[in-house]
Amino acid sequence: MDELFPIDWNQFQFLRPIFLWGFVPVILILIIGLLSIRQEVTWKEMIAPHLRPFVIQKGNERVKVWMQLIGFFALSLGVLGLAGPTWKKVEVPGQKLETPLVLILDLSQSMLATDLQPNRLERAKFKISDLLQENPQARTALIGFSGTAHTIVPLTRDYDIISSHIDGLSPDVMPFPGSNLSDALALADTLMSVTDAPGTVLILSDDIENAEFDLISAFVQNSQNNVEILPINTPSGSEVPNVNGRGTIKDKDGKVIVSALNEAVLGKLNSLDRVMVNRLTLDKSDVELISNAIKKNLIFTEKPEEKKDDWRDAGFLLIIPMAVLLLLWFRKGWVLYGLVLILFSSCSGEQTFEDLWYTKDFQGQKLLNVGDYRAAAERFEDPLRKGVAYFKAGDYEAAIQEFQNDSSAYGAYNLGLAYYQNGNFVAAKGAFQEAVELDPTMDQALQNQQMMEQLAAGVNEVDPEDAQEAEQTDQANNIQNDSPEDLGGGGQEATKEDMEKQRLEETVNTDIRKGKELDEVPEDINAKMQQDNSKVLMRKVDDDPSLFLKRKFEFQVKKNSLKPKANERNW
Repeated sequence: MDELFPIDWNQFQFLRPIFLWGFVPVILILIIGLLSIRQEVTWKEMIAPHLRPFVIQKGNERVKVWMQLIGFFALSLGVLGLAGPTWKKVEVPGQKLETPLVLILDLSQSMLATDLQPNRLERAKFKISDLLQENPQARTALIGFSGTAHTIVPLTRDYDIISSHIDGLSPDVMPFPGSNLSDALALADTLMSVTDAPGTVLILSDDIENAEFDLISAFVQNSQNNVEILPINTPSGSEVPNVNGRGTIKDKDGKVIVSALNEAVLGKLNSLDRVMVNRLTLDKSDVELISNAIKKNLIFTEKPEEKKDDWRDAGFLLIIPMAVLLLLWFRKGWVLYGLVLILFSSCSGEQTFEDLWYTKDFQGQKLLNVGDYRAAAERFEDPLRKGVAYFKAGDYEAAIQEFQNDSSAYGAYNLGLAYYQNGNFVAAKGAFQEAVELDPTMDQALQNQQMMEQLAAGVNEVDPEDAQEAEQTDQANNIQNDSPEDLGGGGQEATKEDMEKQRLEETVNTDIRKGKELDEVPEDINAKMQQDNSKVLMRKVDDDPSLFLKRKFEFQVKKNSLKPKANERNW
């Protein structure tokens, strides 16, 4: 409101002046209303005075005139509101966007050259790790390219994911040899298209020649993104090792291929706008400069488009007085008085304002969703929902009382869970048995019934949280081993059969599921049919991340029919 007032009459105007024609029918309505009152007065003179009280309804002509005027004033406010009065412009703030970062890593064969120790690729990995440790604070993606380009990690804020992927990267994971920077830049532009903010592309490559200069130059001209280049090679260069690791790669003339830093091309690139060539250093100073440049341009403010109708519409201010006047106009204001009376009565006594709009069960479900189980239990009216809320609040006695009022199979099942949590295994067994009788397809109730029979019979249970092995029985016949060198029993060397036998003995001794691991009352007020996973042994599956990436890239090549572009450098 402070932004609208005071009114600047020099700037006052209507956004939709055509609606001002609405005053024409409003004036006609007023005239017709006043004429109707005048007509009633004329008819009164035609009737005998002693008959008027029985023929004409009593009323005050002055009140009727005021009601017509109030209606006219209310409709006039509506017309003015539709016309959109305004006297101040809207100040639209610029939209702030976060710039992304895409790392493009060269995975061609020349990255295995050893002019940088241990080799160029490993040095590039070190630099990526150093950059992530500097925390550039931008969403970062990783792309690998050789003959084709592939996304290794999409845009993410979790730098640990990128770090876990770079260790296994090598030219072997790429489907085709070569050096296709063009596809890598196109893929980077696609990844950064999720935002209108200009992003930063960091290229870590060794062979940057005239062809790469043309690609980078076209990239910055056709987009608003910045390019950072970190050459991973030396001026002296190095021979490119062969794919099989023996010897070096030779060109078609039989000459050994030497990959070296091209100072001339890098100088040309550094002269381009929005392109920065960074020198490789032995310390972290190079990645520190890159990280600081990214942080400096991290937030991009997008200027709003200027529009001719960027004015603040103040017509909504007229809606409230118009509504109040119309309520007074109907039946001499009894509509407004009745509304005030209803609101006052709803806020007194046991009724609340929410009771006008929501049922008790709906109010309880809202409290249950936010975790206020005690308040939800007091608000619910349905016994099953009420019992669930008490159960989740830890009041099992109250939950038992509510579940006893539910005669369905679900109610009996939930009653068994409440009895179990309260320590009454016998009553829990009976409740689960009743649930099975009501619904024979409820397998979980049958399993819990069998479990209660074991617990009621006094079977020893093992607490998995104690992290202790079960007490070994006499049947295991295990002998204490005094030798730290000996893994078997009785001074004998442990064999594979011995270890498998020991594993079986541990499984047998711990094959009793602890009661508190039973399923809780389902949140959707239904008994869930869950598979008993107490005998499932979790095992770690070791796999090579590089093998996964290799198969992933091969699948992408096959699915998208990717083919490497013709390039003289297949290394």
